[in-house]
Amino acid sequence: MPNTRPPSSSNLVSASRAREDFPGAPAKIPQPRTKIPMSGHFAAFSFVDRVTHLEPGKRATGCFLVPAHLSGFSSCLALEAAGQLAAWVAMAKLDFKVRPVAGVATNVHFGAPVRPGQTLDLQTTIDTCDEEAVQYSASASVSGVKVIELEHSLGPMLPLEDFDATEAMRSRFDLLCGRGAAGGRFTGVPEHDIEVVEDVSGQSSRALLRVPQSALFFSDHFPRRPVFPGTMLLDAHIQTSLAVAARLRRWPPGVRLAVARVPNMKLRAFISPGDNVELLVDLAPETEEPLLMVKTGARLNGKQIAMGQLEIAVLRSDA
Repeated sequence: MPNTRPPSSSNLVSASRAREDFPGAPAKIPQPRTKIPMSGHFAAFSFVDRVTHLEPGKRATGCFLVPAHLSGFSSCLALEAAGQLAAWVAMAKLDFKVRPVAGVATNVHFGAPVRPGQTLDLQTTIDTCDEEAVQYSASASVSGVKVIELEHSLGPMLPLEDFDATEAMRSRFDLLCGRGAAGGRFTGVPEHDIEVVEDVSGQSSRALLRVPQSALFFSDHFPRRPVFPGTMLLDAHIQTSLAVAARLRRWPPGVRLAVARVPNMKLRAFISPGDNVELLVDLAPETEEPLLMVKTGARLNGKQIAMGQLEIAVLRSDA
C-alpha cells in the first residue's frame, strides 16, 4: 500500500520557494537547435504502461514492463517511472492545464537493481497539488521488493501547452487508465558522453557532460520543448561519483559500490539539447562509517543549476 503518513515538516519544501529556485519556462519556447525526431512520443521516455488503480488527485498504482531486449535499465529510469505516475495524477487533477517539472527530491532510496524483462510496480501518494506545485511520494518495486523509493518530493508546475499537446496528454491518460498502452516500445537511451577534465584522487572530480544535440528521448521529453531529464543528470552524477569513489583505498579488493540514497537533490534550470554541463563531485573526508558521502553539483555556462548529495555503499554480494 502507498505510504499515507502525513509528511513531516522537515521533509516538506514550500511551493513558493521551489518556484523561486526554478526559473521556469521562458515566455517564448525556443526551437531546438537541431531537428528532433518525433517517432518516440509516448515511447522513447515514457515509463507508465498502465494505471491500475486511481484515487483522483490523491494516489495511484501502475506498472511498466522493462523490455527484455534491453542491455540494461538504470535505477534512475525506475525513479523516472515513479515520478511520471505522480505527474499523471497531478496533471489529471488540474485538467491538464499545467504539468510538473523536476524540482526538489528528498530521500531517494535505491534498492535492488532493475533487470530487463522485469515489471515495475509503481505507486504514488500526492501530499499537496495545486497550480503552483505538486508534493508527492512515490516508489517502484519488482515482485514486492523496492527498487526505488522517493519521499516527499516537489515539482513546480508550468503550462502544459509549453511542453505537449493538451488533448494528446488527455487521450494518453484515458488509455493508461483503460486497457493500457502497448508495452515494449522503449528502446533505451544513449550512453553518457562524459569527459573528466580535472581529478584530485580521493577528493574530487570535475567532468564535462556533453548532452546530445539530437536523441530520440527528446521527442518524448518533451515534444514542444526538448529537455534533458533530471533523472539522467542524476545518473551521470552517479556514474562520475562511483568512478571517483572506486579509486579510494578504503574498500576491500574486488568490492562493488552502489548508491544507496540521495538525501537531497535540487534542479534549478532546464538543460537543452547540445548543452555542455559541468559536473562537480566532492567526496567527504573518510570516516569509520560504512557509507561514503558525496556532494554533487552542476554548472551550465558558469551558473550553478543543480546541487545534491549521494550516499555510496558496498553492494551486497547477492545483489
